[in-house]
Amino acid sequence: MSTLTVWKFNSADGAEKVLDKLQSLQKQEIIKVMDAAIVFWPEGRKKPKTYQAVNTVGVGALGGAFWGMLFGLIFLVPLFGMIVGATTGALSGKFTDYGINDEFIKEVRGKVTEGTSALFLLTGPVTVDKVKDAFAPEERGELVQSNLTAEQEAKLKEDFGADL
Repeated sequence: MSTLTVWKFNSADGAEKVLDKLQSLQKQEIIKVMDAAIVFWPEGRKKPKTYQAVNTVGVGALGGAFWGMLFGLIFLVPLFGMIVGATTGALSGKFTDYGINDEFIKEVRGKVTEGTSALFLLTGPVTVDKVKDAFAPEERGELVQSNLTAEQEAKLKEDFGADL
């Protein structure tokens, strides 16, 4: 079972700093980061920038297609320049299959604004208390969480060629 979480930070570089620390915790087997993507919105820019944070050479569990469509839906800024040709309604319906509903999309869109960043994580086993203890309160950010059921996880694997 995996969990998709979104962490919002009050600085454009907050997500990247936290991911660096999570990768260190992964080496200690405190968390398993299966895939990650970052959205950062520098001051003065009209739209955020996005990138897949896990090595993109076949290692990412979800891949650019998933992140690109999700970011295109939320921010109208596809990852890797991917063109999102479907309507917003059709994409929203598709992501509902993965436990990502309209409320989730609206909440993330409303919270990730200019001068902030967000870390999108697909994680496996986590020792929550140890992860929490590794971060100072000001580093933790704000959590928006969407748990994936076993069925939703299987659908992700099927639709996006994921190797979870």
